[in-house]
Amino acid sequence: MSVFQAAVEAEGSLGPEPAPPSRRRPRAGYWLLLPGMLWLVIFFVLPTIQLIATSLYDPNGSLDTGYAMTWSFSNYWHALQQFQSPFLRSLLYAGVATGLAVLLAYPLAYSIAFKAGRWKNFMLVLVIAPFFTSFLVRTLAWKSILSDNGFVVSALQALHILGPDGRLLATSVAVVTGLTYNFLPFMVLPLYASLEKIDLRLIEAGKDLYANGFTSFRKITLPLSMPGLVAGTLLTFIPAAGDYINAELLGTPRQYMIGNVIDSLFLVQLDYPAAAACSVVLMLAIVVMVLFYVRRAGTEELL
Repeated sequence: MSVFQAAVEAEGSLGPEPAPPSRRRPRAGYWLLLPGMLWLVIFFVLPTIQLIATSLYDPNGSLDTGYAMTWSFSNYWHALQQFQSPFLRSLLYAGVATGLAVLLAYPLAYSIAFKAGRWKNFMLVLVIAPFFTSFLVRTLAWKSILSDNGFVVSALQALHILGPDGRLLATSVAVVTGLTYNFLPFMVLPLYASLEKIDLRLIEAGKDLYANGFTSFRKITLPLSMPGLVAGTLLTFIPAAGDYINAELLGTPRQYMIGNVIDSLFLVQLDYPAAAACSVVLMLAIVVMVLFYVRRAGTEELL
């Protein structure tokens, strides 16, 4: 018997090859997504649709006479025209607070990730410790710290940084300080998460190539931490732009942000179409700015 005949007989004894198992796509992932998707639909999509519809109601309506859908797109123009200053002030305050948060958070996150050693967990607890109290209590604490008789104002007056009648409370400085403090953890935590993932061997390789500390940071550390920096910037800027507590407690009507205007239109003046129009304009402005910023930063994968 030749080798070929033996191979044919052996193949015939094994029988036909079994059919490959059918590859059924697992559906467990879709079921796991269902609660989150329902939550988003009920508490985000539907309220957003209702908000947009309210912004197009007849501006002459009221709670007594009711509101009719008249597709009044002019509500948006009136909102921009009438409340232009609070809009711009909100974006300015949020931008300055975000910049200050970056300056404070980056060295802190860097120290925790690379220098803290066994104190790392303790320092992380300190970062999130403000969340153990409410947002309102933290802001009220700053009202006492920045008061005219507080130690901060007294120290600045002693250093001749503030005049004898100078003050911090009820100024833009107080509002921006409150925004920076309240949203600082949202900047620190994403930065720390990105910095901790950096392979230290890359930095050592840079030093082996005679790169100094600044060059290693600029060429290695900063680019690799960009996802955390962009995420922290968004998590800080977006809620800060819509905040109204800090301006309400630490400022005056001259420092009011668009959140204060929306609050007053909804709850005091009961002008729902104008309040909804302001809310939609703020949302669209933030979305456009976020898309532009993420594209410029080269981190589209965050979207």
